Amino acid sequence: MIAQYGPALVFANVLAASLGLPVPALPALVLFGAMATLHPATIGSQVASVLVLSIAATLIGDSVWFLAGRLYGGNTLKTLCRLSLSRDTCVKKTERFFGRWGVRVLVLAKFIPGLSIVSVPMAGAMHAPYRQFLAFDGIGGALWAGTGLVIGVLFAPQIDMLLAGASHLGRLSAIVVVALLLLYAAWRWQRRRQLIRKLANARITVDDLFNAMQDETPPPVVFDIRSHEKRKLDPYIIPGAIFADERQLDEIASKYARDQKLVIYCSCPNEISAAWMAKQLTEAGFLAVLPLLGGLDAWRDAGRALEPLIAQPAAGVVVEVAPKTA
Repeated sequence: MIAQYGPALVFANVLAASLGLPVPALPALVLFGAMATLHPATIGSQVASVLVLSIAATLIGDSVWFLAGRLYGGNTLKTLCRLSLSRDTCVKKTERFFGRWGVRVLVLAKFIPGLSIVSVPMAGAMHAPYRQFLAFDGIGGALWAGTGLVIGVLFAPQIDMLLAGASHLGRLSAIVVVALLLLYAAWRWQRRRQLIRKLANARITVDDLFNAMQDETPPPVVFDIRSHEKRKLDPYIIPGAIFADERQLDEIASKYARDQKLVIYCSCPNEISAAWMAKQLTEAGFLAVLPLLGGLDAWRDAGRALEPLIAQPAAGVVVEVAPKTA
């Protein structure tokens, strides 16, 4: 197919990958680079044309997600978090990575699994200038596509041997590749479902938390463990919530008694981040640690009061904030 359709196929492949479809684009670039070595007289022009087409496809596909982030903000990130086969905590790490480096992270985003799928819409949600987005995303697309093409050129003999072996198998080789990809996706999805079921045993509902905050003495301590970037996109908290970082468990463990009731919420679907932190604190000896079922969105949907976020704490620090009452 690469030999017959060439640049058009690579363009379509890269565009589909940039739009989020589960198709690997790098192998097409590597194969085209290897095929280009069969025509030494025109290898330079062939590689250059495919490089330009790949950059264009990357910018078109990523611009769609950039616009989605600009228009729908944090809802776009929640959708990606819900669809991703990766743990929600991985998405949260990506948000922090973007928060540290900003739109410049797009230069290397495509080389790091999971980073580009979150960093591109986040650039839109954080209102990065579109011209700046295009510049860094274009550089990143050029580096990524160029790397695939160069690998194909350098390892053309070895790739030719692999293709020759696959040609003897005919259609069977394509069926095997597709089957392996489907098995890998199914394995990742099953692992995710197992994790959700494992962590879903203990939850506290919005109504139970509200009643506990009104009636219990002392009331439960409520932790907001959203990333700094998520709090920028949704600057409201549950009244009295304390910002916490799950990477600073030792600080939390040293500050509270083991019999203190703790409630943790985040903004990811299935409360994976909150459930993971609850599990760690339970293993540290705390007797009552519960994730909030549905997280902040469930509290908002139930019509409970929210408080506006006044101050942003420094990353990695547990800070109690006393915002004004909404």
